[in-house]
Amino acid sequence: MDSISQLDSIYFINLPEDFKFSDGAFHLDPTIPLPVQKKDGEAPGNFDMKSLSEEQILAGLLTIMAYDPKNEHILYYRSILNKAKPNLKKELGEAAILKAKNEDFELAEEIFRALRGFDPEDMVICLNMALFFDQRADSYRRSGLHDDADAYDDSAKNYYEEALAAEPALPDAFFNAGFFYLKQRDYAKAKDVFETYLALTCDVKDEELGENGIYKKNRAQEILNNITNRNMDDDHFKAAYDLINRGQEEKGLEEIRKFIERNPNVWNAWFMLGWGMRKLARYEEARLAFEKALTLEGGETSDTYNELSICLLESGDLKGAKKILEKALVKDSENTKIISNLGYLALKEGNPSLAAGYFQTVLEIDPNDKIAAMELVKLEGI
Repeated sequence: MDSISQLDSIYFINLPEDFKFSDGAFHLDPTIPLPVQKKDGEAPGNFDMKSLSEEQILAGLLTIMAYDPKNEHILYYRSILNKAKPNLKKELGEAAILKAKNEDFELAEEIFRALRGFDPEDMVICLNMALFFDQRADSYRRSGLHDDADAYDDSAKNYYEEALAAEPALPDAFFNAGFFYLKQRDYAKAKDVFETYLALTCDVKDEELGENGIYKKNRAQEILNNITNRNMDDDHFKAAYDLINRGQEEKGLEEIRKFIERNPNVWNAWFMLGWGMRKLARYEEARLAFEKALTLEGGETSDTYNELSICLLESGDLKGAKKILEKALVKDSENTKIISNLGYLALKEGNPSLAAGYFQTVLEIDPNDKIAAMELVKLEGI
């Protein structure tokens, strides 16, 4: 979101010394310019002091919090908000989380930024922003918007790192960051933060942790055991993922083969081998790798089935691809990648009406899926 364009929605006014709102309204210092939210179609030259509302001032102040937190008068502006809205943090926090849950991302981000500008020392806000950007990245990646997803992952990483450095330490920051690093295939970092989470909570009694806290401790330990037993924090594993993800598949495949030599029973490694092969259009070799992953503990995932189906689809085995996609859909019935691939399968089978139905289903689940929308436009032209 462009800070400059957002700041264009406000202008600063100097209040006359005798200016005041109705009794009980907050006090304003006439010597400091006040940010005011423009009314629709209003230009600064047409401003009428008599029509100025408290809502315009509060909206202007929140815009400053979100997009100009280093403003020279920021402390004064925060003090106005504190006096006018004593429960502001709670109200904004609840609103931001609700908007994020409903995937109204633009408004959620604006509210989170306002919260952060209002109280930059509150590390819970920082953690919530990390979780928000993490969620937004996942949503964009599901929609096929990989560049946008990568950008929001970078933002999430920055906020996680800030939350991890909080004093006193914030245990939930370490727990949630662990899942972020798992998603990034940075298993060494994930291991580190989960170990820290367990260290921070080891002396807390179960009755104090509650059911959710006990679940988190058990889950963190389970993941740690998984990483350790499968040697997934190995440097070759991380290097392989980074190289393949950056388009250097051949070098990545060299790294993952080195890992597999020492760890032949790790399904994730065979999955990564298949992923690199599939990106190079070496579908038969990729198929064998994915089939191997499926035979290993933990490897029977919807993603493994989906990747295998792509290999079969590209190799012309439509019957085999359909069987595998149906298995994947049983495991994850709202996975838009799987449903999209069923659409592509229907196209290869010469059934455009069935394909359109699959792509329409994708859009019902995720209205922002650009790939499904594009395929529907193509089908409408047939």
